[in-house]
Amino acid sequence: MMLTLTRIEVSHLRDLVAQFTDLVNGTPSDDPALERLTPDVYPDDEDASREFRSITRGDLLHRRARDAQLVRQGLDSVMSAPGDDELRPVDIALDAEAIDPWLRTLTALRLVIATRLGIETEDDHDPEDPRFAVLDWLGYRLDGLVQAADSFQEE
Repeated sequence: MMLTLTRIEVSHLRDLVAQFTDLVNGTPSDDPALERLTPDVYPDDEDASREFRSITRGDLLHRRARDAQLVRQGLDSVMSAPGDDELRPVDIALDAEAIDPWLRTLTALRLVIATRLGIETEDDHDPEDPRFAVLDWLGYRLDGLVQAADSFQEE
């Protein structure tokens, strides 16, 4: 399967993935973005949620970091190709094993950005506000990746 992005999109996505990796590899904290990436499984039982999170949070964040590393490797592979035209399209080859890490990473990036923007419901999103452009772009790319993955699985 091929994912086509422009070189400038690859550059921006590499930066987002690097920031995301720093977040999930950082010192555990009460950062709202980390909380959103590791939600309560027992919302009505604070003690059970805290216990479950203490057992699973490290593993979940480690998996997210591993997924992000796979995405970063795919992005790095096309950035090493010569060329200065930032709008030139480049193809990123994704095999069956890479699709899920890409989907999880782009989804997690959207969750982090939505948290930073204070989006909790669809009503909180203002498509006219330029601060939401990255969130919308990630959604567009995620949708394209889902469609490509569906067609890939049908083959």
